[in-house]
Amino acid sequence: MDHSHFPTSGIARTALLVVAMLGLSAGLSACNTVRGAGQDVSSVGHNVSRGASASQNAITRSTGASER
Repeated sequence: MDHSHFPTSGIARTALLVVAMLGLSAGLSACNTVRGAGQDVSSVGHNVSRGASASQNAITRSTGASER
């Protein structure tokens, strides 16, 4: 395998390593961000569901209607 296109100086290798590490850390941060966003959306869904149930119960109590 021809490795002539890879940097050979110490500074170039260090710079390449720093860029690779920054890319890796940004990628891992994105995973945490996506996970957090998913948890936020799930939380909103649960809250909407609880609110709908509470509203339904309040309407049922105020009208005297029986629940199905």
